[in-house]
Amino acid sequence: QVRLVESGGGLVQPGGSLRLSCAALGGIFSSSTMGWYRQAPGKERDLVATITVTGSTNYSDSAKGRFTISRDNAKNTVYLQMNSLSPEDTGVYYCNHVWNGVNSWGKGTLVTVSS
Repeated sequence: QVRLVESGGGLVQPGGSLRLSCAALGGIFSSSTMGWYRQAPGKERDLVATITVTGSTNYSDSAKGRFTISRDNAKNTVYLQMNSLSPEDTGVYYCNHVWNGVNSWGKGTLVTVSS
């Protein structure tokens, strides 16, 4: 059973940047697909970005060109670099791990974009 621990959230001004990290403790990391999802207040959890075992990435339309997902298999960690943040990016960001058809989630880290 993998345990996912997110960090790096916080309050940032519009136009600013943040880097989120997700450490995977236990379980299988190097052969899993990892992802980041966002749940805005009062809304459903939506895909932000995913990265496969081969490093192929996929982004939501709102994340393309601003966010970058990456992984370090030696550290069992996935990152989300977020640039040019806007208030619409506010929400709880959850790390996702998929291996052998099983989804696992972290507890989330809050990102607030506000002046």
